Amino acid sequence: MRRGKLDGKVAIVTGAASGIGRATAHALAAEAASVVVADLNADGAARVAAEIASAGGRAVAQPTDVADEASVAALVAAAVRAFGGLDVLHNNAAASDPALLSRDLDIVDLDVAVLDRTLAVNLRGPMLGCKHAIPRMLERGGGAIVNTSSAAALVGDPVRTAYGASKAALDSLTRYVATQYGKRGIRCNSIAPGVIATPALAANVPPEQIAVYERSHLTPRLGRPEDIAAAVVFLVSDDAAFITGQTLCVDGGLLAHHPSFAEFSLLARDSR
Repeated sequence: MRRGKLDGKVAIVTGAASGIGRATAHALAAEAASVVVADLNADGAARVAAEIASAGGRAVAQPTDVADEASVAALVAAAVRAFGGLDVLHNNAAASDPALLSRDLDIVDLDVAVLDRTLAVNLRGPMLGCKHAIPRMLERGGGAIVNTSSAAALVGDPVRTAYGASKAALDSLTRYVATQYGKRGIRCNSIAPGVIATPALAANVPPEQIAVYERSHLTPRLGRPEDIAAAVVFLVSDDAAFITGQTLCVDGGLLAHHPSFAEFSLLARDSR
């Protein structure tokens, strides 16, 4: 492994067994950070840690339920025990189980149990991560936190009310953490991805809906996990030393255009 911009840093990535989390764990390790790969899927976390190690990086796996405070506290303790401290936290784990998302409906039909579970993972999880990581970061003079939000936090949608609301709350939490700990050297930002081609997307969205998303992005393709990972590396590095309390849209222009863009594009295509 070459010396990278995160050499000597210790990072935790939650939801790191696949998708954005896996890509971010690899990207942080490629910049010479020591990475704790955290996921509810213990086998998946171990597999990603082994991938990083085989590429010459430093990583350990830690089975973690981000909705459980004792589990999150154990995660932070494991990072300190393995690598001597903590500098970076990527709160990436999200409630993406198809069985849950399929029940995340409009507000009238929304089961309170679905709302509670979504908030437990998407909001309480990052809050617990910040709660237990920040004291360890302060011991090293500061640190950087990145929360994975969503474009759904910034717009409305016919369904997935709980998911969108939880991510909007996460953006607010991001600003509160940045405000409360900025003077003590803690930066906190969130990233709002567009539609990212991950296993969760394939599991939750049928092909005809993915085609709609493709038309609604301004880029020639949907996002890739590596696109978000690159943004995380930037935000936790010294290159972003003056950026905090922000939500960065990494969305292929999904939210940059008039809502009628996709339909007019179809009309233009059909007229040729």
